[in-house]
Amino acid sequence: MVAGFGAAVLVGTILLLLPVSREGPGRAGFVEALFTSASAVCVTGHTIVDTPQYWSTFGQVVILVLIQVGGLGILTAGSIVLVIAGRSIGLRARMVAQSEARAMSPRDVRRVLAGVFVVTFTVEGAVAAVLTARFMTGHGYAFGDALWNGAFHAVSAFNGAGFALQSDSFAGFAGDALVLVPVGVGIVIGGIGFPVLFEVRRNRRRPSRWSLHTKLTVVGTWSLMAFGAATFALLEWTNPRTLGAVDVPSRVLDSWFHSVSARSAGFSTVDVGGMKEETWLVTDMLMFVGGGTGSTAGGIKVVTFIVLVLIVVSEARGGRQAEAFGRTIPNSVIRQALSVAFLAVNVIVFATLALMILEPQPFARILFEVISAFSIVGLSTGITADLSTASHLILTGLMFMGRVGPLTLVVALALRERQRLYDYPEEQLLIG
Repeated sequence: MVAGFGAAVLVGTILLLLPVSREGPGRAGFVEALFTSASAVCVTGHTIVDTPQYWSTFGQVVILVLIQVGGLGILTAGSIVLVIAGRSIGLRARMVAQSEARAMSPRDVRRVLAGVFVVTFTVEGAVAAVLTARFMTGHGYAFGDALWNGAFHAVSAFNGAGFALQSDSFAGFAGDALVLVPVGVGIVIGGIGFPVLFEVRRNRRRPSRWSLHTKLTVVGTWSLMAFGAATFALLEWTNPRTLGAVDVPSRVLDSWFHSVSARSAGFSTVDVGGMKEETWLVTDMLMFVGGGTGSTAGGIKVVTFIVLVLIVVSEARGGRQAEAFGRTIPNSVIRQALSVAFLAVNVIVFATLALMILEPQPFARILFEVISAFSIVGLSTGITADLSTASHLILTGLMFMGRVGPLTLVVALALRERQRLYDYPEEQLLIG
């Protein structure tokens, strides 16, 4: 997985360095091409140049392809091609694809990958069709421009990339439900995770049969969405630089859209740099949690966050084990959740420290940029383009790490681990 995503970033960088990718004379700089390629493959949406002004139509097509490839996953996309071609998938390829598609068993991979293909392009096609019609009827686009913008933003939304063909992201569509709702729905579907989508579809009339993972993901997703929307509206309702400048229906819609986008996509209908610092902090929290396991979203994932909460609740109640919906959380899952959270926090802390040393920017803005990059969200307070080359390379590394995932690194190391045939005696420690 690491090599696959690294190769995709390298190929994307080479293509974006071609003179034909740059709008106007000359070619793109190496850092600009590398940063944009990594942001597209890692479906982040962070940019250090103005996408519609800096990149030509060819460059934008390259970005779109990189987003699609990154969203599906390098290895998953390759396996889907094999399925379409009718070729057999070997055991090794099935096991590799299983880790990317989160299939339940190797023999289910072919069915899962076919489902991934159908869901991805069905949702993207539906969102693109709605956006195309809206851009033509509501915003005066010619058919060709409307189709291109609809397709680009549909792919960007479903894959949680956050790239937009407008310099101000979605600020020009603030309050437009026929644009924001389909884009938001695409973000939610892409960010909830294919395992959950498949199970909900199989047992859509019998939620009681959902697995614990699906129940926690659905409950967590809706809870975080409601929390984010309510908090954003409460904090920014009268801010003239954000919600205070629009009417009440637009404030409600934009609050919901920000909550949805902050956990995955990075689209914005308001000036993020004009938000209050309290809102930045709430957005930091939403970005850090991210979306569902096996989805296009980043962060530590919804289930990981809920498991951490359940651990604290269990300890507070004096319980021996973390429980939810009448099921006990295995100790192995608890260790994985703690490992992912610990690694994520440490990466963010050290990256924030590095940028604080390199940049004369306020702590709140730097922390926001770091979490946004690591959680592959792409929201920015407006300082990304002004950062130094060293900071841009750090953010590139953060995006790559956020896409590959801390747990992937842990699993890669665990593959070399040998089972020990003995344990040392236990001894109690004092905590707190």
